[in-house]
Amino acid sequence: MAMARGTGIQGEDFRYLIVRPYKGGIWDVLKYSLRGDIECGSKFLESSDQGVVGGEAADHRWIILVSIVARRIIHFLGKPMELTGYGVDFFLNLLSQNGSLFGLFYNLLRDERMDLSQAKNLVGDLHNSTPGEGIKNVELDDRATMDLCMMASKLAYENAEVVRNVVVHHWKMHFVDFYDCWDDYQKKKSTQVFLLCDKPKDATLILISFRGTEPFDADDWSTDFDYSWYEIPILGKLHMGFLEALGVGNREDAASFHYHLQKRSTKHSYPEAAEVESSNEGPHSERSAGIDKKGIPPEMVEMSAYYMVREKLKTLFEEHKNAKYIVTGHSLGGALAILFPIVLVLHEETNLLQKLLGVYTFGQPRVGNKQLGRFMEAHINHPVPKYFRVVYCNDLVPRLPYDDKTFLYKHFGVCLYYNSCYIEQKMDEEPNKNYFGITHMIPEHLIAIWELIRSLTMGYIHGPEYKEGWFSIFLRVLGLSMPGIAAHCSVNYVNSVRLGKS
Repeated sequence: MAMARGTGIQGEDFRYLIVRPYKGGIWDVLKYSLRGDIECGSKFLESSDQGVVGGEAADHRWIILVSIVARRIIHFLGKPMELTGYGVDFFLNLLSQNGSLFGLFYNLLRDERMDLSQAKNLVGDLHNSTPGEGIKNVELDDRATMDLCMMASKLAYENAEVVRNVVVHHWKMHFVDFYDCWDDYQKKKSTQVFLLCDKPKDATLILISFRGTEPFDADDWSTDFDYSWYEIPILGKLHMGFLEALGVGNREDAASFHYHLQKRSTKHSYPEAAEVESSNEGPHSERSAGIDKKGIPPEMVEMSAYYMVREKLKTLFEEHKNAKYIVTGHSLGGALAILFPIVLVLHEETNLLQKLLGVYTFGQPRVGNKQLGRFMEAHINHPVPKYFRVVYCNDLVPRLPYDDKTFLYKHFGVCLYYNSCYIEQKMDEEPNKNYFGITHMIPEHLIAIWELIRSLTMGYIHGPEYKEGWFSIFLRVLGLSMPGIAAHCSVNYVNSVRLGKS
């Protein structure tokens, strides 16, 4: 068995596959697609052993090819997307800072809903309860919990000051903090997360909300299409790009995943880990334990989303003895929301796991394989389900990365699926799980037409707060050609939670 690069760890304990879409040229892509040439494939693939490239990756050649082509196209469109995003942000901020007529235009441009709906009752119950009683109310009112989580997931796309203002002045809750966290692969603070409590003292609920895929961020969309994985014995295979966004590894030094994700009980199994840990005594020694000096800069440990949130949670539980917490997120944020407790399980953070009330994700992509699902079902869905995936209709992102009879990425947890009429169904997997298919093309486009027409009447039928802005309607027009993109917008998930019927 081949050795993992530069680690001294046997490949059977340390397996990974990295898809590098820009290493080869267009001719290499064509040869790989036509012949499945291992030599061409090795230009795009890096692995812990040749068996991964020659065997498993060869079986999934067409899916890997889709990943390569999609990410190259996204990379090509990266600069136009970035410039478009700057323009939209500038225009919206300009309008928002000018009242009167400009304010009216601003409200027409975007979904400005920020107040809670059903969750108002939840907040009232929590505030009026004695310590410990609020948790029972949360468990009983699933709709209120989903409304709070969805609005928090939507709010995570805003900047820190907007988040603080909404949490404090609109929701009447306690704003804890907003973090811009380091993604060592992207080499920037591209992972955002905020925390709130239901009240400043004797809180019964703590909520963690991860920001999702930015509409005009090519790196975020490229991560959703990435096929690269890292395998942990017993646990299973996890999506490498999402692990990087959470701050627990970097594909440029694949050994970093091992150091961050090994169990505490095996922390001293490798001399490199023990040596580094002994040289990192101090207030952050636990965070720095097992970190390779050469491979990972201090910023990754001190500023990564996982470590930052974990340590803040421990501090909050010292202040709020009876509190429990919920983790949530939309899109990429949903992937990070479920990965957070996965890493907690791996690190054997028993006290934090016992206080986990639930994980609610919206439009979340797949994060790992079937083995991972079986492992986590036993840890977070027993004796009662705690992990719920909300999927709206033809949303493309929950169908990524792709899954078929032999493919490794699989969803787990309870799927709450809403069709285009906001009718909820509880199931294991959303329909049309890979999105692309000839039999689904006509229905998808017909539904996109129906959604566009409905968007023009929502304000009249359901009230002014459901009136969609020009930007949302513009996305629905684009959705006539690519329905899965328009369906991914958070406005669909807010409507599903608030108007949904079982």
